[in-house]
Amino acid sequence: MGTMVRAAGLRGLPGLIDELDGDGRALLARHGVDAALLDTDDAVIPSLSAGRILEAAAADRDCPDLGLRLAARQGITVLGPLAIAIENSATLGEALDCATRFLFVHSPALTITQVPDPAGRPGVVGLRYGSTELEPMPPQVCDNGLGLLHRITVLLAGGRYGLRSVHLTHGPLAPVARYTEFFGADVRFGAESALLRVPATVRDAKVSGGNRVLREVALEYMRNHFHAPEQPLADRVRRLVTQSLGTSPVGVAAVARRLQLHPRTLQRRLALDGTTYEKLLDDVRRATAHRLITTTDIPFAQITAMVGLTEQSALTRAVRRWHGRSPRDLRRAALCRAALRRAAQ
Repeated sequence: MGTMVRAAGLRGLPGLIDELDGDGRALLARHGVDAALLDTDDAVIPSLSAGRILEAAAADRDCPDLGLRLAARQGITVLGPLAIAIENSATLGEALDCATRFLFVHSPALTITQVPDPAGRPGVVGLRYGSTELEPMPPQVCDNGLGLLHRITVLLAGGRYGLRSVHLTHGPLAPVARYTEFFGADVRFGAESALLRVPATVRDAKVSGGNRVLREVALEYMRNHFHAPEQPLADRVRRLVTQSLGTSPVGVAAVARRLQLHPRTLQRRLALDGTTYEKLLDDVRRATAHRLITTTDIPFAQITAMVGLTEQSALTRAVRRWHGRSPRDLRRAALCRAALRRAAQ
């Protein structure tokens, strides 16, 4: 059985379909979902079903921007108890950390993480929205999820929050102008990850009207009533290293501290899994460097910093060890392959 998502995540969909001259309740019923479940905070439905429903609704009503339209009429309350903790945070950074840690309460299949800026701009980070089950993420799910993340951030920030650009993993479903109107920023398609590019300082923005007591009550409730799906330790280390690479310390002590483990304990448990911290760090650096070298024109000196190395010569040595060629040759080969693909189309 796949993972589940709160039925409230589709709240507002039946009414939207009705406005598009369809029958919202009937469409949900065809997929085995009672529309009444959407008005409760505790009911759950399969994540795969939720994705199919959004895609089917968009096709049935010939509404390519359905995910954005649904996000526009939804609010933070679709997140249930997580919403209380988020909207009562003191800062956007605190709200983001809360969402990162407890989004599994809404659905174990969904993730929000802070990642280094894919464009490599100093002082910019990415807020990535992803799925552990829906890969590739259905386009309407991607539009709806990232659209809702944007609207919630606007709500918490009290207005514009410095959004630099939006990355979506699929091509435009509706005219590009529809996307730029919704997000109020440049939108790029066919990206590796769905994310919002924002100033790193957005974390310091104050959230007005927060109540610390309500926040602690909500956090305590989630800790006592929900349990995060257990990830292998190596996967958790990879995720933390990926989030921190180029922006925060990635030494074993720093990552162990975030996992609430002693560094020696972390190394010992990784050894039992047949790996080491150094190997995991090297794997993440290799994957990140390969992506930045072969899919962007970011200068190598900047890539050096983005993968947590101090000198460009260290990047050159590492790339030669990983791929048997220099960063320049690796980029040139990728450009040649891309040119050949375009010529063949």
